[in-house]
Formats: sequence, structure tokens, C-alpha cells
Amino acid sequence: MENVVNTQQDWLQTWLVDVGVAENSAEGLSTIILMIGIALLSVIANYITKKVVLKFITFYINNNKIKWDNYMLERKVFHRLSHIVPAIIIYLSTYLFTEYASLIEKGVTIYLIVVILLVINSFLNAIHDYYITLEISKTRPIRGYIQVAKIILFIMGGILLLSSLFGVSPLILLSGLGALSAVTMLVFKDSILGLTAGVQLTTNDMVRVGDWIEMTKYGADGDVIDISLNTVKVQNWDKTITSIPTYALISDSFKNWRGMQTSGGRRIKRSINIDTSSITFCTPEMLKRFKKIHYLREYIETKEQEIEAYNTEHNVDRSVKVNGRGLTNIGIFRVYIQQYIEKHPKIHKEMTCMVRQLQPEESGLPLEIYAFANSTAWAIYEGIQSDIFDHIFAVAPEFGLRIFQKPTGYDLKSGLQQEDAEKEFG
Repeated sequence: MENVVNTQQDWLQTWLVDVGVAENSAEGLSTIILMIGIALLSVIANYITKKVVLKFITFYINNNKIKWDNYMLERKVFHRLSHIVPAIIIYLSTYLFTEYASLIEKGVTIYLIVVILLVINSFLNAIHDYYITLEISKTRPIRGYIQVAKIILFIMGGILLLSSLFGVSPLILLSGLGALSAVTMLVFKDSILGLTAGVQLTTNDMVRVGDWIEMTKYGADGDVIDISLNTVKVQNWDKTITSIPTYALISDSFKNWRGMQTSGGRRIKRSINIDTSSITFCTPEMLKRFKKIHYLREYIETKEQEIEAYNTEHNVDRSVKVNGRGLTNIGIFRVYIQQYIEKHPKIHKEMTCMVRQLQPEESGLPLEIYAFANSTAWAIYEGIQSDIFDHIFAVAPEFGLRIFQKPTGYDLKSGLQQEDAEKEFG
């Protein structure tokens, strides 16, 4: 082939001499003409590849039922692959320029390495784009693994580039990396820790994209929107973004609300404080009024029979209230709330539902409502909780109970005015 090329060069050089070009200039001019011809051939080949071949590939991909190749098209895998065509043409033309053959080969090799690196990088991006459309991606994200593959890819690509540029064996450069292992570990410390943490998070299914996590140390309280090699991004409820080191989810503790979200119920755990001075035994008049309350009639009648039987059996003198057993307004109020919550349409019927007394405090007797709303959506949950406590605060006075609150300036002013009135009118 070299003889054929030399013959073509001699022919072009002879032709230039025949048309009047000086013999000493004909050789250089023939070389320039060949370079221009090869450049034009490369441009034409690149144009055909992009305008004809790529259009055909694009048409085929857009009209078939396969989905994964669309992501390769979006990430321009085929577009970048087309850059190899002119490089091959230039590489094959090295026989025309024996003096510059080694330099051209080196340049083409470096160019091909860069193109191949970009093609593989786009291909890895396309794999990730397709993978996140699958259901398994919610529990097994691969973004961290893709990033590790890219790191390895570009390290190997850099070694090959240096090897081609300086004309040394890649093995020599690889052997030199052993001496730089400590530096490499230091530079890629976060990536290595992130990879290890990512494997543990994925294997143990500790966190997924879409999970609501709370990590006070990093000010994170919201939904996980991305899990990468080095960071986990959390969109907080105020729409700010918090980035947490991936390995921090292994080394530190965090709260994952996924269990609540998947259970279908969100806990209501809130108490009201009852003024203890308003707690008393129920009088017959009070019981008669309470029996008119739909939720309490059956309960009061049953308890009255039970208490009457007990007091009769033990000959209890009920003329003194502290003797024997009796119903209290706080007890009936607690039963009423229990019945009200159990029959509430927005309370989860298959989860714990109770009303209990807590340890009395200086602010009164806490009466805690412990139940689960049947919706985990924040706005709906808050609406359910507010609706329940609106009702509880409104009905407490009907049972002769006062909700405890610290006295305000208005209370003190009213008390002084009442005291002055009592003094004035004796």
C-alpha cells in the first residue's frame, strides 16, 4: 500500500510540475493538497454520518417500542460515537505522510481515547436514566455505583492519555500509582466512604429516594430527592435543600418516617391540661344531663348499676361522697373523648386508640389523646388533629371542667375589678 501511496504522491507532484509549478515547491504543495483532500474527506464523512446515518438511527429509535435506546439517544451516545469516523479516515491516511506518521497516529490515538471516554460516560448516564424509571430504583439506587464506574473510567482514560502522549507503556504508569496510593486514598476519602455507606444503605434498605427523614444534626427534615456517591440531598418542608454526607447516615442516627407513610396512619399524641380544682363527683342532676349525650347513655347506665350493686353489697353510706364508689366528671369526660375518637371517620380503626391520664403537674392534669389519623398527608393530618381538639376544648365546660391556662393580664384585671366591686357593695 505504501508503494501505491508513493506512486500517487509522485503522480500529483509530476502533475504540478507539468502545470508550471517549480520542482522544489511541487513536493510541499502536493503534501498540502493531500492534507486538504483528507480534511475535506473527513468533513464529508462526518456530515454523511450525522445527516444520514444518525437521522436513520434516530427515526428507528423513535418509532420502535424499545424504551432504553431512547435514553441513549437523549444522552447523545450515537452522536458522540459518530466522531470516530473522521478519526479513522485520518488514521488511515498516515501512509500519505511518512514524515509525520508517528505524530498523526499519536494525535488520532489521543482523540479516539477522548471520544471513547465521552461515549462510555454518556452510555453510563443513559443506563442511570433508564434505571430510575424502574420500580426497583426506589429501593436499590445505583447512582453511587455509576459515579464509581466513572471515576475508574476517567482514571484509566487519563493513564492511557498520558501513555499515548509520552509514548510509555500503561503498565509503567500503573506501577507508579502504587507509590501514590496514600495520596489517592486521601483525595478520594469521601468517595470511598460514600461508596461503602451507599452499599450498606442499599443492602439494608435504610433510606430510599422519596423517604421522609429527619436528621437534626444537619438541619434536615424532609423528603430525600437524591442519593449520590458523596451526598444525600433532602428537600426540607420549607423547600430548602440540605446536603448530608452519605457516610453520615451510617455513622450518625437519623429518623426515617417511611414506616409511618407505608402504614397508612399518622400518630396523634397530644394532651390537654385540666384544672384539677374543677374535678368533682357527679351529682344526680349532672348524670341526668350526661345521659342525654349519645355516646355516654349506655356507659352511664351500666356503671350506675355496677356501682349501686357494689355499694349495696358493702353497705356503703353514700350520704358522704367519699364513701364507696361514684362517677366523676373527669372520668365521664375521658370516656366521652374515647368514644368520640373511636367513632371519628378520620381515625384509623386498626391502630391504637386511647385516652389516658398522665402525671399531674403544676399546670393541671394532662389528659392525653393517643390515636392515629387515617391519612399521612401533612395538611390533612393537621386538619384532623385540629378538628378533634377544637371539639374537645368546646365540650369540656359541658362536663363542669376547666382547661388550665396561666393567668393573663386580662384575668388579673378582671379579678381586681371583681374584688373592688365586692368591697364596694359589701
